[in-house]
Amino acid sequence: MKYISAILVLTLLSSCGYAQSGAKFDRKAFYQAMEQNKRELVNEQLKLIAEAPAELRQAFEGALIMRKAGFAGVPGQKLKLFRAGHKELEAAIKKEPGNVEYRFLRLVVQENAPGILGYQDNLEADSEIIRSSYKTLPEEVQHAIEHYNKKSRVLKLQVS
Repeated sequence: MKYISAILVLTLLSSCGYAQSGAKFDRKAFYQAMEQNKRELVNEQLKLIAEAPAELRQAFEGALIMRKAGFAGVPGQKLKLFRAGHKELEAAIKKEPGNVEYRFLRLVVQENAPGILGYQDNLEADSEIIRSSYKTLPEEVQHAIEHYNKKSRVLKLQVS
């Protein structure tokens, strides 16, 4: 009887929205998590992206997993996470090669990845695509690009 009561309470709470945070995927928060050196933010965004529309999930999750690799303590775990994220992001780009935001995600990761990983092949091409399509992107993505541009060595976006 005690277990049935607990199940009923949890069911009622979740149906009323109390057991759920109500938070949804937000690009601004995503880009903040990618920039800041805080594992908690990355983990929070990974949870939120799991609830995001399927068409967004693969690329954003891949980028977050590669970002999370930087927090892993053991080199083998870092490499495993990085490879898993790399696979996801590259698969998303392969599905949608014209998606400029995905190219931006890859540029950010490639520019910040350790050289030993050998993941810097697309920096110039992605940078060119981002520069030529910048004005077609949603405002929140433009802001993320403008902010990143200030510290990027390769992007060199001329913002007016």
